[in-house]
Amino acid sequence: MSKVKIGILREGKVPPDHRVPLTPKQCKAVMALYPGVQIVVQPSAVRAYKDSEYSDLGLLVQEDLSECDILMGVKEVNVQDLIPGKTFLFFSHTIKKQPYNRHLLQAILNQKIRLVDYETIKNKQNKRLIGFGRYAGIVGAYNAFLTFGLKHGLYQLKPAHQCKDRKEMEEQFNNIKLPPNFKLVLTGFGRVGHGAREIVDMLPIKEVAPDEFFGHAFDGPVFTHLEVEDYYGRKDNKPFEKADFYANPEHYKSTFGQYVQEADMYIPCHFWNSRAPYIVTQEDLKREGRRLSVVADISCDIAGPIACTIRPSKISDPVYGYDPQTGEETDFMQPHALAVMAVDNLPCELPLDASEDFGSELMKHVLPCLLADDPDQIILRASETNFEGELTSGYAYLQEYVNGNE
Repeated sequence: MSKVKIGILREGKVPPDHRVPLTPKQCKAVMALYPGVQIVVQPSAVRAYKDSEYSDLGLLVQEDLSECDILMGVKEVNVQDLIPGKTFLFFSHTIKKQPYNRHLLQAILNQKIRLVDYETIKNKQNKRLIGFGRYAGIVGAYNAFLTFGLKHGLYQLKPAHQCKDRKEMEEQFNNIKLPPNFKLVLTGFGRVGHGAREIVDMLPIKEVAPDEFFGHAFDGPVFTHLEVEDYYGRKDNKPFEKADFYANPEHYKSTFGQYVQEADMYIPCHFWNSRAPYIVTQEDLKREGRRLSVVADISCDIAGPIACTIRPSKISDPVYGYDPQTGEETDFMQPHALAVMAVDNLPCELPLDASEDFGSELMKHVLPCLLADDPDQIILRASETNFEGELTSGYAYLQEYVNGNE
């Protein structure tokens, strides 16, 4: 292959993000796998991996990345750090027309940069190939049990971001003391949901089927993992059809209210279509006999399907209270309040592990298409912009957004 120089960008967002697209060992492995590739690392004082960990493996660490062909980061790149005519890979948060990043996309087009957004890298079946969802689920589920301990004064866990890595975080499991009648419900089976299951499966909590969850006495904590048909039903009471639900979600209603009465904790990890009905309404939470006390909303759709998720929370202050009677925020320790954990950047709490997991997926699914053959045009379809300063055909719908009309 021809010579290609890849630059690892310093993360410039505030508050700082400590993750990296490739760890030092992964950078070394990439250069061994692709002899024509050289990786250059921009110095960073906030990166989870120190500059010396890269340079000790023979990687060049320098400020100037202008000679690089491909620039890779994690979060949005500051406009002043863009380099014209290059290929950039990062999460741009523009494909949903986010107003706070319009200026960034305008600058990318003006500087004739090819933007490959990680969020748009998909296979022929339109399935995402890369992301931090697994670690969002892992940290979010851990935070759910941290929150439960705080809400009920049962135990205390060390916050994940204060742990060196996942191993140290998991050592905290010995402190968890759940009531024998504890009941948990989980929704979502994607990367996030499976990440959350990794944590739940490590705890002494027995899985039961959704129909067993109700009206049974168990000899210890239990959880159930719901498919979409377990918490949505047709408005006309005809049999549930998954394909029809995804095509016509407005024809369905939520049946999740029954779990509000039965479960102590809810961990939402689902993808939600804005055309679909809300899953948990304020009326569900106001209902007399509510048992639910903790919601760890990993999906974190603000003012969306989970009524108590009224704002995102911060890593440094992850829990707030929700008053079902008023629909407003309150002290989560109030007896009537739900404790809500809604951190929206959960993988940042375990940057070493999350970076290693992301880099592994990058090497497996993305770099072969970027650096060698791409028969399925994965990179082409994920390119939001081209070197001519234009939106590509798949993202032409963003033109009015770029123009400032949306």
